[in-house]
Amino acid sequence: MAPVKGHGYILLEGGAEFSGQMAVPDRRAIELAGGWETPVSIIPAAAAPDHNHERAGQNGKAWFTTLGAKKVEVLLLIDRSSANDVAISATLRASSLIYLLGGFTHYLGQTLAGSKSWQAIEEAYQAGAVIAGSSAGAMVLCQYYYDPGTKKIVDGLGLVPHTLVIPHHNTFGKGWAPQLAALMPSTALLGIDEHTGMVDDGQDSAWHIYGQGNVTIYRQGQAHVFRPGDEFRLEQ
Repeated sequence: MAPVKGHGYILLEGGAEFSGQMAVPDRRAIELAGGWETPVSIIPAAAAPDHNHERAGQNGKAWFTTLGAKKVEVLLLIDRSSANDVAISATLRASSLIYLLGGFTHYLGQTLAGSKSWQAIEEAYQAGAVIAGSSAGAMVLCQYYYDPGTKKIVDGLGLVPHTLVIPHHNTFGKGWAPQLAALMPSTALLGIDEHTGMVDDGQDSAWHIYGQGNVTIYRQGQAHVFRPGDEFRLEQ
């Protein structure tokens, strides 16, 4: 059991989310959300620009169902209009686990920012829900994200302050680190490997690593590597 706190939990994952290798962090998210009967909502918006949202969403539903979740729904949240849909917002507000898929980072960030759906996600989080994202989904949850398309740093949704996620850190993501560390020396850059997640389920919201890879934190010119089972804090 995790310690009781005044809001929910956050799961940030490094990518390759539905390859069958993310069972440990995803099961932890289901546990924190309330168990197998808890309502799970999947947001496929990041996959919409290349018309992959339907397939990606169904992959997500199949994955969480395989893990044992009984109530998994893929929401048709794919653009700004649907992000402001009242029914979708109501579903999100009543969800215990909300999962943002990977894909086009800036599109996802712009779709959700200031929308009724994002307000509903924030309300669900304050009520105890787990908010999870992989790759682009994790990136937009932080205070900042790197937009690979424009090679610019953009304001994110701010759920995790003073941070920026570098996904796929064990493959191509590590190549972003030197440039981003130079641009943002005081920001915690979270280099998350594929098949790996970090959850703030420790005492006083300390983070734990789950899965197969590592999390590398870059800040003030230094890099610190954390491995599965390790606990750490983001506060300086």
